[in-house]
Amino acid sequence: MRTLDAVQWIICALRAGRLRTALTATGIGIGIAAVILLTAVGEGLRLYVLDSFSQFGSRIVKVTPGKNQTMGMAGVLSTVRPLTIADSEALRHLRDVQYVVPIVMGTGPVSIGSRSRDTDVFGVGSDASVAWQMPVAVGSFLPADDPHNARPYVVLCSKLRRELFGEDNPLGQFIHVGGARFRVIGVMESKGDFLGTDLDEIAYIPVDRALQLFNRENLQEMDVVFTENTTSEEVSEKIKRRIRELHGDDDITLFTQDDMLSSLDRILSLLTIAIAALGSISLLVGGVGVLTIMSTTLRERTAEIGLLRALGTTQQQLLLLFLGEAVLLSLAGGALGLSVVAVLLSMLKGVAPSMPITIQPFYFILSFGLSAAVGLFSGIAPAWRASRLDPIEALRAE
Repeated sequence: MRTLDAVQWIICALRAGRLRTALTATGIGIGIAAVILLTAVGEGLRLYVLDSFSQFGSRIVKVTPGKNQTMGMAGVLSTVRPLTIADSEALRHLRDVQYVVPIVMGTGPVSIGSRSRDTDVFGVGSDASVAWQMPVAVGSFLPADDPHNARPYVVLCSKLRRELFGEDNPLGQFIHVGGARFRVIGVMESKGDFLGTDLDEIAYIPVDRALQLFNRENLQEMDVVFTENTTSEEVSEKIKRRIRELHGDDDITLFTQDDMLSSLDRILSLLTIAIAALGSISLLVGGVGVLTIMSTTLRERTAEIGLLRALGTTQQQLLLLFLGEAVLLSLAGGALGLSVVAVLLSMLKGVAPSMPITIQPFYFILSFGLSAAVGLFSGIAPAWRASRLDPIEALRAE
């Protein structure tokens, strides 16, 4: 049998059962669309989270108080010694350390006149703006005052500034933060959301003022930014040695930005695979549909198979004919699935333009590969049975 004749036979066979062909192709198309869309959402979420963490810079070591030590038995012994402003000043003088940001966080009322709202208040050092790559839009950031007796200045983020002052100039104005009086000296540029937290609704005050405001004696954490000519491992060792000199033990926990990004990447990659696997369930249902229609077709076309064998079609040719029919049917479903994806993506862009969706060109190749694989594996059993039919018994089925 010539290749052209085989293709014509396959197309005629699919046209003969138009309704079954359409329904089966639709099932495959829905499965392909589900896999592509869910994978695209998972990949978009992964890139969004990684980009959110990377926007603050990649040369950061986070220092938190306390170190967990397991003793080979049930339970954990925790050694916690407070981090102080003096510790941050000591780390600032380490070689290859560029910035150190002491951090105290809390929530409190921010008000001017009759306008008031509760918001996040960050007590930080004067290097926070450059260390976190967060530029100031108007005015300036917190000055490098005495870290133990800083002036009562506050820097507002863009949304908080609009809520308190509207279109008025806030610079030089006095507001109350948690009952204490602060002078506005700057407004930050808009930064957007970070994992569900609105970075444009924060008030920044000096860290020693935040300790007083929240009635704390120690820092919650410190961010250490190092220079480009060293590594996070080398800086981490220097931090541990200095803390050991100050505390008598390196009773701290260090998190490098590289470690956090690597861990997040692994977790989110697994999540993307899991989401894609969930979408594959619908593709599996489509494969069952191909298997069902091919098995039904085999029973209905037994006499046709006997005639083909009587005309000289070999078992191998017959096997390839039925496999080709199953694969072509699945490829048609794959093309339909891509069309569905295109329509849904255009709808999502209009309804949820900020939704993180990443479509890779590889997905389109993958869709046709999956379609062909589904057709091949679903059609191999019916095709094998068709090729093994006895031609005489098949002709008697007429």
